[in-house]
Amino acid sequence: MGTPEFGVPALQQLVLNGYHVVSVYTQPDKPAGRGQKLAPSPVKRVALSLGLPVLQPDNLKTAEVAAELIDFKADFIVVAAYGQILPKTVLNTPVSGCVNIHPSLLPRHRGASPIPSAILDGDEFTGVSIMLMNEGLDTGPVLTRAQIPIADNDTTASLTLKLSLVAAHLLQDVLPEFKKGRIVPRIQDEASATYSGMITRESGEINWHMPANFIWRQVRAFCPWPGCYTHWRGKRIKVVEAIPVVDERDAVEGQVLAFIDGGFAVKTGNGTLKILTLQIEGKREMTASEFIRGQRQLINEVLPN
Repeated sequence: MGTPEFGVPALQQLVLNGYHVVSVYTQPDKPAGRGQKLAPSPVKRVALSLGLPVLQPDNLKTAEVAAELIDFKADFIVVAAYGQILPKTVLNTPVSGCVNIHPSLLPRHRGASPIPSAILDGDEFTGVSIMLMNEGLDTGPVLTRAQIPIADNDTTASLTLKLSLVAAHLLQDVLPEFKKGRIVPRIQDEASATYSGMITRESGEINWHMPANFIWRQVRAFCPWPGCYTHWRGKRIKVVEAIPVVDERDAVEGQVLAFIDGGFAVKTGNGTLKILTLQIEGKREMTASEFIRGQRQLINEVLPN
């Protein structure tokens, strides 16, 4: 059971390693692109290319879905960012349980946005936890975990790819070992639990009163979605890449400062953030120096907070 790109490597590895995948469940096709035509999920596209049967129920709580799952007589249900909460009827169906691939070091960053949260909070490490599912929100006992460092240039996009590959390999080891009774599930420490909430389009709005280091992490955490942005003269400017720099010039928070290389930086609540790449509403993505060549009036203006 999976929907976005994150679930693709795990599915591919299951097939490559000879597992009998009786069915793939994914979210219903959704409108995409300018024409808003219905488009399949990444997991569906790969499943069909592998010749696997695909099911896309709107709701897992129906009697029909429960009966269908029972008929499969599956040992495991493997869940990777499926996008629906599994009801108790589904959790109790497979012989050996429902196994969830969660991209964090549980119990840290339970919930909907563990990868952006790890970057936003400045964590040095993150990882993958493979856990047995229960009715709680990522509260089930952990079968195994793997840890990787978060690089200074990691975005949610790059970190998602890394963790999806780690998860795919980790899954191959844990399923047969757990089936043979060689893995003892570890109960999570509730006192150490943290939660990552839902991200909205508004989450990416930049508050220049915040420190430069925080905004830098925000830009990376919300790449590719929803993106970080500010406003200037009635238009939205998306900040694609940025980095904190040392700049002792006296300026107010949100003030745009010319940079020696022809680009620009913005004074924040603590430190200065150099803008590397941006995209103003209605235009293509460009470097900060390219933008300033055509918009010199931006220098010394104060961006809204």
